[in-house]
Amino acid sequence: MTQPHELEALAVDIAREAGELARVRRTQGVAIAATKSAIADIVTEADREVEALIRARLRAERPGDGFLGEESGAERGTTDLTWVVDPIDGTVNYAYGIPAYAVSIAVVTGEPDPESWRAVAAAVFSPAAGELFQAAANGGATLNGDRLAVNAEPTAAGALLATGFGYDPSTHAGDLARVARVMPLARDLRRIGAASLDFAYVASGRLDGYFERGLQPWDHAAGALLVTEAGGRVGGVGSGGGRPGRAMSVAAGPGLFDALLAAAIGD
Repeated sequence: MTQPHELEALAVDIAREAGELARVRRTQGVAIAATKSAIADIVTEADREVEALIRARLRAERPGDGFLGEESGAERGTTDLTWVVDPIDGTVNYAYGIPAYAVSIAVVTGEPDPESWRAVAAAVFSPAAGELFQAAANGGATLNGDRLAVNAEPTAAGALLATGFGYDPSTHAGDLARVARVMPLARDLRRIGAASLDFAYVASGRLDGYFERGLQPWDHAAGALLVTEAGGRVGGVGSGGGRPGRAMSVAAGPGLFDALLAAAIGD
């Protein structure tokens, strides 16, 4: 049986290669390939090229494993493992030249379904910053080799929080109402634009907490493991067992999590 640290090492190696390809393509200019759920929800040619590279590497190294990617969909494997990939998380940032985007790779065991899978290893690589966040189940989380730990409690000034907004204009009023409910807990709010980095920043203590509606499985698969391995909590509404889901995803240190989740879902 392949050990979590071996899968972590492969995720890291592929994430670095994929991130370098994304960085190089960004310097050469960005071509918009299509829109997805809304006119503002774009995919670039680089998204597709980077995901193809990741799939090719995994096909060569782990031909029996399954794959779930943002751009190319799901492919069930013959093993108990599935790789969950967002080739360029933060595509709009990427297209505009804002250096807040990342390659997000997780490997999970069990059914390829966020309601039941268990994350085994993860890598989130920010090429523009040269930062590699990684984790293995029961092995902790690191940033460029340094051990990560969440902020256990927010300061007296309140919590530094992050969130995101959907591309569908009809959801914006609800998102803004949610922010209003959460702000009594906050000292300030950040809108980074890449969910994998939001999770990674909670894991590293750069943020006290993060909440967002509408995340897809590839948005949280890697980041959630980073947070839990750094001592934090992750949950939400929309998947079974209080896991992160389409209705709401929340990540925070243990001293903030319950209050943030309650405010985010309106309890």
